[in-house]
Amino acid sequence: MFYFGIEHEVAFFNYERKFADFSRTKFADFNQIVERLPTYPSDYPQLRVGDAGIKQKRWYIEGFERFEDSENVIECIPKGIEIRTTINSTIQSAINELSESFRLLCEGANSFGFSPVLVSFNPYYAVFEPQPPLNDYEIKWRQTSPERQTAHIPMLTYGPDLNISVSGLSYESIIDIGRKLTYYSPYIVPFSYSSPFYQGTLWSGLSVRTFIRTGKRPAVIVFVEKREQLIDSVPSLTKIARIPAEVGRIEFKAFDSCDDFTIYAGLLALLKGLVLDETLLGRATIPDAEKHQISAKEGFDNEDILATATQVLQASEIALFNDPDVQLLAPLKVMLEKRETPAHKLIQVFNRVGSIEEALLQTYAFK
Repeated sequence: MFYFGIEHEVAFFNYERKFADFSRTKFADFNQIVERLPTYPSDYPQLRVGDAGIKQKRWYIEGFERFEDSENVIECIPKGIEIRTTINSTIQSAINELSESFRLLCEGANSFGFSPVLVSFNPYYAVFEPQPPLNDYEIKWRQTSPERQTAHIPMLTYGPDLNISVSGLSYESIIDIGRKLTYYSPYIVPFSYSSPFYQGTLWSGLSVRTFIRTGKRPAVIVFVEKREQLIDSVPSLTKIARIPAEVGRIEFKAFDSCDDFTIYAGLLALLKGLVLDETLLGRATIPDAEKHQISAKEGFDNEDILATATQVLQASEIALFNDPDVQLLAPLKVMLEKRETPAHKLIQVFNRVGSIEEALLQTYAFK
């Protein structure tokens, strides 16, 4: 049995058509939206609430938590709102749930003057520096894991976590799948590329997010049950499950955001096929940062990226040969054939309209 979940970060423009990032948005601005959204008691215990109490619903504010001189959270600097689905037994049911949650979020956001826009890297800021500077407790706390040490990077990035788990696998097998997905990450992430803007203008590649993030941050996280099952690596490949529902979960974290959720369906089908496939032999414990940067710049125009992406997609398709989910790969096959990514469309629109704001306002066509 396969199980699927999606965590999708949504960025917004405010009523002034300005990008609603940490520089001009307060926690309360987004919290008023989340407060109006429903709570589903049956979601728990499969959805984690977290220590700070921010993650109470299917929607929560994603941001940078600030602490006083103890573990008490005193502030969360916001970057956007994350939607998370419950655990689904089919890809399509996960997509349907995400689509409905996105619709409800848009209704709530619009009532406060916020509109969703497709962003995978902040188009205006190249760095995030917390103000005031971190105190002694925060500095020590940030040193306790590789991901906490690089927590300033996600304040600039937006993307999904695509979650997949399979019942009955040993933790060794699950970690092996995580290493496999980490190895093939630079070849499959172009299917999602959507961050061609940087510091207020067009960047020279397709995914600033991938160029800056992957390598410093993990491509995949595998959740294990026991401490002795952890692998020591920087960035982390393994983490201790925080709730029982996380045990055995494989979380692919390297994709850019997509405003067409059929691409997420295709990517989940691709990951499912890679779990089933037994022909691809590449394995890596940490992401190849240099290969990700080449991929981020060139995408499928790079012959090595194109060739291996083709091999991976074909392997996944063969592994899914008698599975209805094989049909979900269709949009990925079109992209590969055309050597295009979602970023190409953003670049085309930008070149036509002449501004980042106008280009981004044409994303999420189904909102």
